[in-house]
Amino acid sequence: MRDDVFLPGRLAELCVPLKHVTKPVLAGITLGPHRVPKRHASGYLRVANVRKGWIDTSDIATLEEQKQDRPRYELARGDVLVVEGHADPGQIGRAAIVTDEHSGLLYQNHLYRLRFTGAVPEFAVLWLNSPYVRSYWMTRCATSSGLYTINSKLLEEVPFPDLDEAEQRSIVAAHAVVERRIAALERLRAKFRVTEASLAVEVFADMGSRWPTARLESIATVAAGVTLGSEPVGEGTVELPYLRVANVLDGRIDTADLKRVRILRSQYERFALRKGDLLLTEGGDLDKLGRGAVWDGRIDQCLHQNHVFRVRCGAEMSSEFLSLYTSSDAGRAYFQRVGKQTTNLASINSTQVKHMLVPVPSLTEQAKLLGPIRSVRSRVAAVDRQLSKFRVIQQGLLEDLLSGRAVSGQPGEVVRR
Repeated sequence: MRDDVFLPGRLAELCVPLKHVTKPVLAGITLGPHRVPKRHASGYLRVANVRKGWIDTSDIATLEEQKQDRPRYELARGDVLVVEGHADPGQIGRAAIVTDEHSGLLYQNHLYRLRFTGAVPEFAVLWLNSPYVRSYWMTRCATSSGLYTINSKLLEEVPFPDLDEAEQRSIVAAHAVVERRIAALERLRAKFRVTEASLAVEVFADMGSRWPTARLESIATVAAGVTLGSEPVGEGTVELPYLRVANVLDGRIDTADLKRVRILRSQYERFALRKGDLLLTEGGDLDKLGRGAVWDGRIDQCLHQNHVFRVRCGAEMSSEFLSLYTSSDAGRAYFQRVGKQTTNLASINSTQVKHMLVPVPSLTEQAKLLGPIRSVRSRVAAVDRQLSKFRVIQQGLLEDLLSGRAVSGQPGEVVRR
């Protein structure tokens, strides 16, 4: 075992190569012109279907089945599929188990199939998706043209805990208790989001001539952010985090993966964000142009990139109300109408954002209209806090169980050491 694989406690002593508990690793069907469905179309799984811990069957592709395919490539309940390559190194080697729903499907060559002989498949999926195996891939995956890949030999050498079946099943059961709680919270969160969307539709459903309108530039300032490239060096510069398109989602800001950029100190005010700024994206798919969210100021001294527009409202407009409008059907229709579509990308420019006509009800009416939506959003925030807590518990529980800092008793019961 190499020293750069993080295996705390008893795991370093317990682990054996994965090949000791599986049949030989097998890649799937190589696609090509001869596999275009004609007479014998069969469904198959590809990388997009294999998520971390589950298989997405909402979009199953088909290929032309040949007579030798079934004995070699047909999936059975309990098989585990592992992703071979991905542009994001954090997604390399993600794994999911085949259930009765997927049994009988085929799979493509960018997936590896594991068929276990000495391990519980559900436990194997937990382990393969764990931070321990992630550290293994981070030091071994190869990259070419922006794609990170692994191979079957490396997969066969993945360190695997040599635990008896009873202990593996107890770990799976304990982990499932927390998973069920997380799933229930996610369902509740989804219901609140549907309610929030319905309330937002009602606000602008009969807008007509109820309110005066104005160009956005007359009630707010619109600015682009830092252009990446040659960065200044030496005295008078500062390196700060910045938000890019990937951080600005529909209705929320994701700061889990922030990059940093160096600018002149004298440019700080030009590119700095303030709490309450509305951020809108410049480019992407046509139906996602102008997606955005209000910055909550969670990070001091944060900037924004030039592909993210910063909208800073004046005294007549609440950024929260403006965000509600830009994400409404009317707002999205405007961005889609003025957006420029190229082969792979659609985009808007700052002039188009500035010229957007927006409704301007009184601040009192804005607050009244936002009231029910704020109430639902506060519930969503409460659920989000619970989800965060349970995800921390889930991760800590898995690490404790796998490293031996906790011992399992009856299925679903865990005792901390």
